[in-house]
Amino acid sequence: MKRISMLCFSPTGYETGKKLRAGLCADGMEVRLDAKSRYLPESISESHSQWTGEQFSEADALIFIGACGIAVRSIAPFVKSKKTDPAVLVVDECGKFVISLLSGHLGGANELAEKAAGILQAIPVVTTATDLHSTFAVDVFASRNHCGIFHMKAAKEVSAALLVGNKAGFFSRFPFEGTLPAGLILCDASGRPTDSVSEKPEVGIAVTVFREENPFAETVHVVPKAVSLGMGCKKGREPEIIRAAAEACIHDSGIYRESLEALASASLKKEEAGLLALSESWNLPFRTYETEELLKARGDFTPSEFVRQVTGADNVCERSAVLSAAQGKIIRKKTGGSGVTTALAVRDWRIHFE
Repeated sequence: MKRISMLCFSPTGYETGKKLRAGLCADGMEVRLDAKSRYLPESISESHSQWTGEQFSEADALIFIGACGIAVRSIAPFVKSKKTDPAVLVVDECGKFVISLLSGHLGGANELAEKAAGILQAIPVVTTATDLHSTFAVDVFASRNHCGIFHMKAAKEVSAALLVGNKAGFFSRFPFEGTLPAGLILCDASGRPTDSVSEKPEVGIAVTVFREENPFAETVHVVPKAVSLGMGCKKGREPEIIRAAAEACIHDSGIYRESLEALASASLKKEEAGLLALSESWNLPFRTYETEELLKARGDFTPSEFVRQVTGADNVCERSAVLSAAQGKIIRKKTGGSGVTTALAVRDWRIHFE
């Protein structure tokens, strides 16, 4: 969390806001403090609802310094999804209480409330059940590991099971560090517990990049950004054809597009308009490699004499994907059509339990 927008409604609230802003800025955050009051000379001209609408899409967190009712009415028209809404906090104007109002887990409001309360020496107010009962929360786990989370209904089922003392399964395509939290049972790809004693859980978590990997009747997917998309193409290939090839690669491989961390190719393609357009459209860094680097990629690659003559390396898409994935493992070999080639590689990513 980096960008925080605060709005206060009184001179007392403004003083509380300045204290909070100083503490958050000292912690490396970018903080904007605005006021909406006739008693403050720099009061904003727009309504608090207009201010909220602008900041809701721009900031990582909103903090209202005033009454809860003002905050609730301000954010109501803009609330859409717990996966995309920013964190929202309410602080009373005297700085005695800090309330986590919206996006407590995925948005980080609970954690920010604790931090803000520490700065103000206030009492944090957190109402999410898993926090109150100190049980494992899959959305917090996903957020702390910088992962996407999919099938939120299943996530709720996992939390509900743990809160009543039932077990939830845990399967991962990736190794993990730390101790498996209480209530989770380590399972294989079919959802069967690895201890050969426990019963198969009905609900569980799968840490995976594959959309159809569902070991449990109710499976929540935690998806790391660990896959690189390697591409090669003929010079001047149209952007729409390149994009269509990338989309086909993602669809046919069965992975989440959200698992992509980078687009990769040969340095000869660093100015290729179609690849640059895809990089921008999908918000992916575009990594390119010189011939000498491509030849250092480790693995069994699909050779092409034509590609060797043009680039000096026998393969671009597979080799660049592997390099981008830090000498990772190919999960989709070279496929081609319409003058475009694609491949996928996954890096050695690890989960961390605190």
